[in-house]
Amino acid sequence: MEERSVSAAGAVVVGRRAPVQVAIVGAGFIGAVHARSARLAGARIVGVTASTPERSEEAAGRLGAVRAYDVAEELVTAPEVDVVHLCTPNHLHAPLALAALAAGKHVVCEKPLAVDAVQAAELGTAAAASGRVATVPFVYRYHPMVLEARARVAAGELGAVRLVHGGYLQDWLSTPEDDSWRVDPELGGASRAFADIGSHWCDLAEFITGDRIAAVCAQSATVVPERAQRAGARPFQGGGDAAERRPVSTEDLVVMLFRTEGGVLGTMLVSQVSPGRKNHLHIEVGCELASVRFEQERPETLWLGRRERTEELWRDPAHLSPSAARHAIVPVGHPQGYLECFDAFVADTYAAIGGADPDGLPRFAAGVRQAHVTAAVLVSAERGEWVDV
Repeated sequence: MEERSVSAAGAVVVGRRAPVQVAIVGAGFIGAVHARSARLAGARIVGVTASTPERSEEAAGRLGAVRAYDVAEELVTAPEVDVVHLCTPNHLHAPLALAALAAGKHVVCEKPLAVDAVQAAELGTAAAASGRVATVPFVYRYHPMVLEARARVAAGELGAVRLVHGGYLQDWLSTPEDDSWRVDPELGGASRAFADIGSHWCDLAEFITGDRIAAVCAQSATVVPERAQRAGARPFQGGGDAAERRPVSTEDLVVMLFRTEGGVLGTMLVSQVSPGRKNHLHIEVGCELASVRFEQERPETLWLGRRERTEELWRDPAHLSPSAARHAIVPVGHPQGYLECFDAFVADTYAAIGGADPDGLPRFAAGVRQAHVTAAVLVSAERGEWVDV
């Protein structure tokens, strides 16, 4: 493995030897995001595979890969590969990640880590036993203003945490004409909306507060009971006319009460059927002296509210905590967003492969953790009672 150092912005600086050799498994929207961040971190994409040989060939050219592979299992165990990025439907995560780890590869696996908590725990155990770096893209951790909120809570300057609330709202599945493989429990797992985006919110809540969710009381609803038979539709691109319908069993939305290990109460709402809400992740932590609020669609600022005044903090590296300033890579007024978060996450993953220990890097343990939260939410919604995580 080549020598590397980490820049102030979290990027990997490749040394004298060959760059990290990367495999991309799955070449849709998120596969392209992984490939972009890998290239920016100095990696070489040696192989890519998609759902068919034809799509694999097309993806190799589009993503700048050395070659296309017809079989994912061949790619994740190929001797020239150092790191496997798994960007497939959820049901393929566990078998491909286990194969890659057994072959001595480092793994970056999309969330949810697996279709259920049992599979996720198996992956966590395998990753720990392998000694390889295995990470999951809870990339919202890398917003500088999220890191600023975390630093202020940890420093105690806002006082004791009293309340956590927020949600994650989208609209890309809001009509019966909208469909995706995620709707199918055989491909995506028993939970859809919560496992897909609720896991992001819960990870962020635990990351900012340093306090884990201990118990949940949830209700879920499937408000679009039938959808167009269009499982190959790409996310966020809307539907079209289709005569054939199929029943839906996975949830469209979840309302959750929760209690943390520290005794803090909270609420959150997850929805993929809220018209007008594109990617509205928002979280507010109410503390003894002040409240702090982050909104992912407005990532340049952090709202800080006190009884006597409120203020809007801007992503100005000169006035941020060291952890936040490390990821503020351009001057204030030059917007950073989701892609820069992903870039920083991938760069930190590769830095960890080189022996570094980046603060806040979400490893497989974080994915296992959120699989257990999701499992508790499903049980709670079914039984109508509080369930321990």
